[in-house]
Parts: sequence; C-alpha cells; structure tokens
Amino acid sequence: MALQTRAMATANHSYPFSVHRLSDVAGAEISGVDLRDPLSAEMRDAILAALEEFHVITFRDQNLTKDQQHAFTLNFGEIEGHVGRLTSGEKYPVVHTVTNLDERTGLPTETPTTHGNYFWHTDKSYHDVPSLLTMLHAIRTPPEGGDTLFANMLMAYEALPVAEKQTLDGMRAVHSWEANRVNTGNTPASEEQMRERPPVSHPIVRTHENGRKSLYLGVHIGHVEGMDYDAGRAMLADLLERATAEPFVYRHLWRVGDLTLWDNRVLVHRADRNYEMTTHPRVLHRTVVRGAVPV
Repeated sequence: MALQTRAMATANHSYPFSVHRLSDVAGAEISGVDLRDPLSAEMRDAILAALEEFHVITFRDQNLTKDQQHAFTLNFGEIEGHVGRLTSGEKYPVVHTVTNLDERTGLPTETPTTHGNYFWHTDKSYHDVPSLLTMLHAIRTPPEGGDTLFANMLMAYEALPVAEKQTLDGMRAVHSWEANRVNTGNTPASEEQMRERPPVSHPIVRTHENGRKSLYLGVHIGHVEGMDYDAGRAMLADLLERATAEPFVYRHLWRVGDLTLWDNRVLVHRADRNYEMTTHPRVLHRTVVRGAVPV
C-alpha cells in the first residue's frame, strides 16, 4: 500500500504555524490556521515555502465558502478558468465542484459526467502556461476511500538510470485537451474547445528554478515530438508506470474540512475509486493558480 496520511516528522524549516510531515514522498499537515482570515505577505510566503518543501500541504478543519476560497486562492496568483463544460454547455466556474454526484439527479454515481480525474495527470498541462498549484476543499467525503494519490516526479526522475536521463533530456511531448478526451474515453473535445486550447509542446523533463529536474507526464499528452507515434506512446506509458510506482506515491485520506494544496510542477495525481461511489457523495471545491512556462 502507498504511504498513508499520518504524522511522521516535523518540518526541516521554521514556519509561523505547526507543521507535521505526512510521508517521506510528499505531504504535510498544517494546524492552527483559519484560512478565512486575511493572509499576510509573511504567511503567504511561508505557505509557498512549505509547498516547495512538502509538495502537498493540508490545512485541517477549514470551513470556507466558495467566495472565501476564491479570495484565499488569489493570494497566490491568477486563478485559471477551465476548458471543460457542464452538461448544460456552460463553462465551469473558477471555483468549481469535483464530485461523483450526477448533474441531473444530484445522486451519487459511479459514472460521473467527466472522469478524467481518475487518470494520472498534472493539472492543465495542455495550457501553454500550465498550473502552479491546485487546491481542493473537502465538503463531503465518503466514510472510507475516495482518496487522492500523488506521485513525486522529482524522486521518479532521480531514480532513472543515467543513460535514460540523458535520452529524455531535451525530448518534448505534445499536450492537448483533445488528447485528454481521447485518452480518458470522455466526450470528445468540441471544435470550440480545440480552438480555445490548441496543442502545446512541453519538455518531458522539467528543470526548476532550484536546478532540480522532474518528469512532466500524464494523461493530457498526445504524442512525443519527433518520434514514431506508437513507439512514443509506449515509451510514455512505461515511464509513467514506473514513475507512479508505490515508492513514489503519497495517498491523501480526505477528511471533511481539509483544504489541500499541491504543486503541479513536481507531481502527478489522480483520484481513487476505492469507495462505494453509488452510495456515498464525494464533493470538493477546486481552484487552480496559473504558473509559468515549463523549461
């Protein structure tokens, strides 16, 4: 089983809040903070520092309205919209709901309208400027299961053989909303959506400001540039399988009131169907902050 949500050690740095590391892969629990309060520049910077250290951070026992989550998210940058559409055809709001509730009946279902979140991905890699961070606020959770898994792409890259690192450095893959729809078996992308989010090219190995490198993978990728389509797809599938092996995965066990942030630059994630989806509601409010062009 992947590493579970439990306190293991304290932080490596000093923070203006209580921090407990949740696993050696990723994850930290922050307590004693009410995110409804205005955020000082010092507190914002401390949260970003904790995010860089732990990659996934969770504020327990929060009770934010959508407007309050919107205000909190703006402390970290521009909130991104979404190319996805509701059943009505309307765009998702910037604070939108991730849920297993059927849009028409309001009842739990094992076949929600969209199910791309059950595949390994990094948020909005089909944007030319992908996401910095995502946050989910847990409103309703099943009594057991409904977890989110996070795979550490820094660790996965570091574990690769030297020769493979040399091969991958400089390689690029094409990401698109159209590829996401095909790869996940969802409703195909519309002409409007394909115009809104045309294919973009990103490096398979991403280099960060601190000089560390990580893999940049996931279900939004259509093909590898300059490589035979099928061979490229097979290479990416093998790479993703190895990168999401148990030693690189942190499993977050949701509690109602969790406000969880993660770093899309160094992680891939997916939801787990490990609960009675037709019985128990799973409702989380989501916001995403725009990042920078991967290099």
